[in-house]
Amino acid sequence: MPSLSEQLQEARSQGEVCLYSGGRVVEVRAGVMVMAQLPLPPCSKYHHIAAETMVIENSFGSNRKETLTSLQRLSTALNILEKYGCNLTNPNRPKYWRTVKHNNPVFRATVDAIQGGRAVLCLYGYSNQQPDGLSFPDDVADPDVGKVAAITLEVMSLRMELEMLTKETHPHPEFYERIIPTLRHKLSENCAVCGIFRMAVHCRTCLQGMCCECDRVYHSFPERAKHRRTAVPSTTSFAPTSKSGRSQSPSTWRCLHCTAVNSSQLALCEGCERPRSESLGSAADQSPPATMTEWQCKSCTVVNAAGSILCQVCERPRLATRPPLPPSHPPITPPRPPAPVLGMPGDPDSQWVCQFCTYLNYSPATVCEMCDLARPEPAPLPSKLRPPSPVRRVPALPVRGKGPTQRDPNSCRQRRMKEDGLKLIRLIRDGEKNGVSPEEVYTCVRVAKDSAVLPCKWLKSELPRQLDEISLLSATLSHPSNRWYEAPAEDSGKAKVAVQLSRAEAKQAWLTTGGDSERAARQALRERLAKVKMLRSSGFGDEAHCHEVLRQSGGEVRGALAFLQRPLLQPFHERIWRDEPEPALDIRHPDKQRICRRLLAVYDLPSWGRCELALSLLREHNAPYSLEDVVQAVRESHDREFIKRVLAKECPICLSVFPHSKMQSLTSCQCSVCCGCFQQHFTIAVRDKHIRDMVCPVCWEPDINDPEDLNSYFSTLDIQLRECLEADVYELFHKKLTEQALIKDPKFLWCCHVSSLKSHEALHDRTSPERKAFSPSFPFLACFFLSVFSCLQWESQHAGLSCEQYQSWKRENDPEYQKQGLAGYLRDNGITCPNCRFQYALSKGGCMHFCCSQCRYQFCSGCNNPFHTTCAVDECTVSGLHAHHPRDCLFYLRDWEPSRLQALLENNDVAYNTEPPPGTQTGLCGVIEQKDDGGQQPDSACGAQTQTGHAGLCEKHYREYLVSLINSNSIDPARLYSSNELLLACRRYKVEDARRDAEDAFNHYSRLLEKLMDEVPLGDKVPRKK
Repeated sequence: MPSLSEQLQEARSQGEVCLYSGGRVVEVRAGVMVMAQLPLPPCSKYHHIAAETMVIENSFGSNRKETLTSLQRLSTALNILEKYGCNLTNPNRPKYWRTVKHNNPVFRATVDAIQGGRAVLCLYGYSNQQPDGLSFPDDVADPDVGKVAAITLEVMSLRMELEMLTKETHPHPEFYERIIPTLRHKLSENCAVCGIFRMAVHCRTCLQGMCCECDRVYHSFPERAKHRRTAVPSTTSFAPTSKSGRSQSPSTWRCLHCTAVNSSQLALCEGCERPRSESLGSAADQSPPATMTEWQCKSCTVVNAAGSILCQVCERPRLATRPPLPPSHPPITPPRPPAPVLGMPGDPDSQWVCQFCTYLNYSPATVCEMCDLARPEPAPLPSKLRPPSPVRRVPALPVRGKGPTQRDPNSCRQRRMKEDGLKLIRLIRDGEKNGVSPEEVYTCVRVAKDSAVLPCKWLKSELPRQLDEISLLSATLSHPSNRWYEAPAEDSGKAKVAVQLSRAEAKQAWLTTGGDSERAARQALRERLAKVKMLRSSGFGDEAHCHEVLRQSGGEVRGALAFLQRPLLQPFHERIWRDEPEPALDIRHPDKQRICRRLLAVYDLPSWGRCELALSLLREHNAPYSLEDVVQAVRESHDREFIKRVLAKECPICLSVFPHSKMQSLTSCQCSVCCGCFQQHFTIAVRDKHIRDMVCPVCWEPDINDPEDLNSYFSTLDIQLRECLEADVYELFHKKLTEQALIKDPKFLWCCHVSSLKSHEALHDRTSPERKAFSPSFPFLACFFLSVFSCLQWESQHAGLSCEQYQSWKRENDPEYQKQGLAGYLRDNGITCPNCRFQYALSKGGCMHFCCSQCRYQFCSGCNNPFHTTCAVDECTVSGLHAHHPRDCLFYLRDWEPSRLQALLENNDVAYNTEPPPGTQTGLCGVIEQKDDGGQQPDSACGAQTQTGHAGLCEKHYREYLVSLINSNSIDPARLYSSNELLLACRRYKVEDARRDAEDAFNHYSRLLEKLMDEVPLGDKVPRKK
């Protein structure tokens, strides 16, 4: 059988593997359970975390219960630490796994509240202290999963052991009782039945402990009388308690809320965890508490909060005494005898519980001792269900016969009140379903006085008559001949007016007075006169008109004011609704408040202060601001200096001052230009420039060579240009965007016979009229999208031939082409952009740096390698704009003499021309090339003087012609290198050129030549013969 150490190591290994390999949770918990149940002390079981130290430092309390509570807090913190470890071992770690924030409330309440919590996090790898938490070091890319799994396994095992300790299920608690002495002594538990008093007897048959009283009652049943019980010795001697609940012994105290007896060392009750309200000692018992946090109802004895005025159960006031008893039925509350005697207090058959205040009363009392409510009629209990009482029997006393019992009037009154209340609730619910308020239902019940009448029907049939009666009665009371109504002193000389109430006023008064018509009429009349007085104090002196508008508005003062003010507002309404335009706002008007009111009403400024701020800005000397700009700026901010900066933005192009609202900027930069310059710049760019030139006119950002940046930039630019460009310019912008997208497609080529994209699509649709009209006179065999790219004019000889075949035929048979000689050859074999495949009928001579006008790609016209400022070659030390050319590029071979290039061709048996063809124009070179002319780059003839033996070309273009033959036939120029040129080429292409020992110059030269030709191939992008 393996030893305990071997079992521990095996369980640890299996658990660690399951953790960092993503095993099942059941397997991990099984390994943790095995580790936790091994009979080993913590110092031998845990190797990574200081388990014994953590348990000692985090255990508090003077008894076992307090210590287990503190260990439970430690277990909760270990649960959080376990989650941190599982997150680190999980292959799909959370997004913010590298840091642990101190301001996290869960972290502060659990891990940071125990000793040793941060040490475990440091073991996980959170060793870098931050101002707001802990984090992994910057040089650590991933956590050590193996180490974290081992630490997490120990955290899980320690947490499981602490849970078993708190639940009293730990198989070996002696290891922890050695290091925590307070765990050795268990406090005597409370009674299992009542849960209030301490356990005094332990029953071995039913396996539960009870106090003396509960043990007597529970084991009085005959079937439980033979249970084996043993007395439990109490560690604390408790003194008898008085009726008030105060302990007579200075070492104990009784809780006033749950009546549990607690030790004098405890500040909170063990049963209900309420604070001890009174101090120890007889002097403290006699003196009341300094502050009252709760109060006990004198009627039902329920303890209520200090802030409540009414009792939560009986709803009696806080200072009210117990209600008086009815004089005809005095309460019968005999004193409780000390011993339980049948028929007396203490006998279960003589006890009854009040249904209202839950107080335990004793027979023969028929009224509750606390709330003075009648005892409910108990249901008769079958005799066979009543267990025989083991208490002593006394002879029954002779009872004098009584006459027929009279019904208690108090209980009848309560029953009747309950029935009436339930009936009223039912009527109110029915009324709510029909749209009738509870007040109307209650008043209807009082007025109708007939239980068979339904309130909803009565309100529809009888209420209008009642309201008309109230209105008539109020008119009678307000008649001038009636003495009840007296006019005010200021109206004593005027004729009195009879008051006509509206039904709404009459109904409100009827509800207020509970259905009394006469009181309702007087109440409505008083309220009407008060409202008339209020209206007259507002400046409306016509009493009859005030009465009339109040009747029309249903007694509402606001509605009456609206009626009274309508004639006064009539001129204003006519002015604002007429078709004439509003007069312009005069900023220089002397009445500032009038201007501010106008600003507040028309421009919807947020406050009066903002209106004054806008007016002050508009009235500044030589202020260039417009009213709309100032209003918009003031609506957004209240800072005067900030508003002035917003209103005075200078355009960097035209140097004019504009408000911020009239400036435009791109999303790629922070530059702002005025709307006019913005529109003019992009109009010129769309009409005259390439699509890649549509950038910021100030900083020329962004660099849109990246396709992804190009798409995102133009998607936002399209929204801005849609608002500022003209319709035809905006359409041209979209056309250029479409063409730019089509150029990226390697299978797309333009047809030379159409001039627009729309015509191009129409020609390639076989059902379009353009295709049908064009087809009879033009064969579509090899042109569309595929072959005819560089043929500028269609000829019948092109039918059935590719462009290369047609060009070869043309050189041999076309006299005009032959007159052009090699100049035409150089033009037809001109520059082709390697990025977009756009062809240029230009020579390659001159500057080798070429920028494509279609895609803005920069490349060498000789080898097609890109020009760039950020080089991709690791060993390159050039920082400016440059390209890396192969050794057969025109960039190097243009420096060779024509005779040397001819020798290279002759060595490889390649024919070349030295004389111009018959009829070719001589004297001046006719090769087309691109020239710089005052910022423009026009295409024109070379015009240089030709030389004899150069086939009618100047020396520069004749070299270009010879180099094109060398490139077409893939001839390596290295075989004609001199020794210096060979060494320079080896250093340029990073070829080892060191001479070996005893190696002569010829062998060294030969070896370097072979090594250069083997290791460094010719240019892969150089145009060659297919």
